Amino acid sequence: MATKADEMRLDIEELNRLLEQASRQRSKDILTLEIRKLQTELAKLEEQKDTPAKTTAATQAQKCYEVKLNNYGWNQTNTTMKIYITLNNVHQLPKESIVCNFTEKSLDLRVFGLENKIYHFPINNLCAEIDTDKSNFKVKTDMIVVSLAKKVAKDWSHVTLVEKRIKDAKSPSMPELGEDNDPGASLMNLMKKMYQDGDDEMKKTIAKAWTESQEKQRNGSTLDS
Repeated sequence: MATKADEMRLDIEELNRLLEQASRQRSKDILTLEIRKLQTELAKLEEQKDTPAKTTAATQAQKCYEVKLNNYGWNQTNTTMKIYITLNNVHQLPKESIVCNFTEKSLDLRVFGLENKIYHFPINNLCAEIDTDKSNFKVKTDMIVVSLAKKVAKDWSHVTLVEKRIKDAKSPSMPELGEDNDPGASLMNLMKKMYQDGDDEMKKTIAKAWTESQEKQRNGSTLDS
């Protein structure tokens, strides 16, 4: 009669055969996760069988602890957003130890078995939608690079919607011209905001216009006197 461990080995073998035949990345990720889960359960069964008298402290030492990753760098083109996650020695892990699942507005990266830990890097509510079939990741020396294929070719102002909303909330609103407002002061505030938010070319244009305006005011004052 087959034991539970024997059944698990047969399941793992069958899942590995399915993994070899799978062509879609999402199917491969699901199968890989299930294989890893069964391998972990099988290892625990064999460990209990071989050393049933292990102490609690020794058992605790073998546990994998999940560590959430928050820091990352990013760069983009019109069609791709790249996320850079630094993780020492990640390149030494087998390929199946790293899994990344994508939805149209999120990514979920997990790294299994690095320094007896499970590293988890999730990003929810991306700034715009991505093409899950074209998105992927690559492992480099001490780094994972996640490439997000944008559904619409355009620059993203931020990686996530949360970051964008925080920035928008902090940005001062445009000055409104009302009956009680000084039009000159409102125009000055608007120009200041355009100068602060503008690029180098915009800043040069505003600075030039300001300088010419001041010179005209001084020339006009000289003629009046």
